[in-house]
Amino acid sequence: MSLHQSEPTRVGTPLSFGDPAHHAAHQFLVEEAHVLDSRDLDGWLRMLCHDVTYRAPVRVTTARGAAFDELETASHFDEDYYSLRKRVERFSTEHAWTEDPPSRTRHFVSNVRCFHVDEPGLLAVDSYLLLFRSRGDVRPPDLVSAGRHDLLRGDPEVGYQLARRRITLDESVLRTQNLAVFL
Repeated sequence: MSLHQSEPTRVGTPLSFGDPAHHAAHQFLVEEAHVLDSRDLDGWLRMLCHDVTYRAPVRVTTARGAAFDELETASHFDEDYYSLRKRVERFSTEHAWTEDPPSRTRHFVSNVRCFHVDEPGLLAVDSYLLLFRSRGDVRPPDLVSAGRHDLLRGDPEVGYQLARRRITLDESVLRTQNLAVFL
């Protein structure tokens, strides 16, 4: 999968909440939130496929009927496994000023909807994310709201792993100091 490859085609309606694939995907997202909030970034990297793409296009405010609200040519981040791993490695150095002191985060994941896709072994998962982030003692905390569009790949040995994430931020102008944390 290349960085900007289109999504596989979704098949049918969302899976029922009782479907085992929905349960497994929901558990994956909850575990991922826990790992990120615990700052276990090496553990988070193990939850990613080695061909992962991780992208947050810039949102724009447009007139009704403009037919777009994201800039495909501009992103807050547009990363692959290598760049994500390098960011994680940098956090353990004295050069990670954006996370010194480290942020305290809570990832609230809700509205999880799962869909079969036309490629075997993959599951499309949409969710809402509300991130609470506190950093230091002086600045007020941040709230970042977004929709996430994930593609999970099933692996018989490790379960689901994140193959692709597109984050649709709910604000065009971000009110957070930086986006050094993972969404």
